[in-house]
Amino acid sequence: MSRLTSKFAALKASGRKALIPFITAGDPYPEFTVPLLHEMVRAGADIIELGVPFSDPMADGPVIQRASERALSHHVGLRKVLSMAAEFRKTDQTTPLVLMGYLNPIEIMGYEAFANAAQRADIDGVLTVDMPPEEAEHCVSLLRAREIDQIFLLAPNSDAERIRKMDAVGSGYLYYVSLKGVTGAGHLDTADVERKLQIIRQNTNLPIGVGFGVKDAETAGLIAGIADAIVVGSALITKIEENLPDPEMAKAGIIALLRSMRQAIDA
Repeated sequence: MSRLTSKFAALKASGRKALIPFITAGDPYPEFTVPLLHEMVRAGADIIELGVPFSDPMADGPVIQRASERALSHHVGLRKVLSMAAEFRKTDQTTPLVLMGYLNPIEIMGYEAFANAAQRADIDGVLTVDMPPEEAEHCVSLLRAREIDQIFLLAPNSDAERIRKMDAVGSGYLYYVSLKGVTGAGHLDTADVERKLQIIRQNTNLPIGVGFGVKDAETAGLIAGIADAIVVGSALITKIEENLPDPEMAKAGIIALLRSMRQAIDA
């Protein structure tokens, strides 16, 4: 049983929902990342999505795009991100860690080489934004053989057939993109999300995480009432961008926001 499966089972047994923060590895500089991962766990994170910097992040809004640019300016690529994950694992053997990014760096490394490297770094899941399930069989089989979950994105216009396809190929959890557009854009309509989640649940038994529009504790609390996990990214990275001259202030802002979300989710 993977760490992700175990984590969601334990949360369900205790009547709790997962808080999943996303950060871009290497932003604002490489040495900032691993200590922040540990701080986020202490602040209440159940699972962490670690973003792999990429030059053309088509699903990401301007906040995360700029985070990738800052990380890339320090030459943080996929191999460096895997090294960060391995460093995190030296002192945290329990928190599931998901790599989130784009297909190009994986293709450059090679699917099998990537799967082996992810296994060595003790990665639990991989979410590749631009890999559709129709083209994922080879990568999924390599990851599954190493007990690494392949996580897929569901869009607001995904129909029942599409949901069943994601369910058949994916594992760990499904990530529901709560709005049409890029990360951090627009206002999340929780009533609309609830209607869509009802359809999704009819076609999968996987846990469902909701992201792309979670900006504050109030929204996180509302989503906790209808989803299995709440994913927050742009709101955290904004704290970094607002405090670039003072990384410790940025870290404090991230931790304060996560703690407030944790409290709202548990309430």
